[in-house]
Amino acid sequence: MAAAPDRSRSPGWAPGLVLLIGGAAAVLVVAGLKATSSIAGPTLLALVMTIAVSPLRRWLERHRMPFWLCVAVPLATVIILLLALGAALALSAAQLASMLPGYSQEFNDLLKSVTDQLAAHGIDQGKIQTALSKLDPGQLFSFVQGFLDGLLSASSAIVLIVLMLVGMCMDATGTARVLEQLQPRQPELVAALRGFARDITRYLVVSTVFGLIVAALDVVVLYVFDVPVPLLWGLLAFLTNYIPNIGFVVGLAPPAVLGLLNGGWTDMVWIIVAYCVINFVLQTLIQPKFLGNAVGLSFTLVSLSLLLWAWVLGPLGAILAVPLSSLARALLVDVDPSKKWLGSLLSSAVDGPAPRVKPDGGVKD
Repeated sequence: MAAAPDRSRSPGWAPGLVLLIGGAAAVLVVAGLKATSSIAGPTLLALVMTIAVSPLRRWLERHRMPFWLCVAVPLATVIILLLALGAALALSAAQLASMLPGYSQEFNDLLKSVTDQLAAHGIDQGKIQTALSKLDPGQLFSFVQGFLDGLLSASSAIVLIVLMLVGMCMDATGTARVLEQLQPRQPELVAALRGFARDITRYLVVSTVFGLIVAALDVVVLYVFDVPVPLLWGLLAFLTNYIPNIGFVVGLAPPAVLGLLNGGWTDMVWIIVAYCVINFVLQTLIQPKFLGNAVGLSFTLVSLSLLLWAWVLGPLGAILAVPLSSLARALLVDVDPSKKWLGSLLSSAVDGPAPRVKPDGGVKD
């Protein structure tokens, strides 16, 4: 008697077809998130912040605190942080809007000085005027103000964020128990979700601590060079610390331009040097020792994630780019043991030998 066909196995689809179907599904998901960014952004922010305070909740549970206290303390912590950040963003945006018109004369004087210097070296003055007329520092500050306004608009959805936070904080204990019950049947899924929560918590805590240190040192530098509203630029430096790769440049550009307008080229150069030294020592030499490759994403993938999530969710997406991409990796790659080789490729891991792929698509230990 012929054996019955094994219907438990998935159909042998060609890898190219799987890639096309997966890409089409990803496009639909991204388009849906972009269309609902006013809801998706605050919801994802609430999820990330709930994960960020999970160590506090676990500490309370280990000390056998009442359930209501295990919910109220992390929730109150997150809400206070959100309110403080929203107030700081609103004040910063107002300060920036009131400050910009006062620098038009300084900028015109700077342009005239540059024009005279170039003309003295024999460069055609008409070409100089054409080139310099395209320079407008207001565009730079408008970008910064738009960035702050975008974050403020997300934090202004405080009702939605609080509702989501209340639900997520109340469900956190039950979710942990469900994962424990699910462990024997879906060990890969549980391990991927726990690994994501652990790594993102470490990423957020380390980034926050180092961001505060960097911002404080930057504020000291700006006070030394008498740059206007140094606390505003310190806040910008703290927020852009969460933006991978280009965040440092975004946080540096406005105070460097103000240093140029206020104190000339020497002040601008020293501000840039001071920012670069602080960033290199703390974020390039020291911070990776505490953080490592916690998020499991390569430099290239982080850069692409920044562009994608900033386009989908705006400024809030730029800050949440690393956590959201790490979540996508956990759900799409880490849950499948046969995709272990892909996880190593995404993180550009060089620790240890590369995994060997079996003929059937699995991974040899």
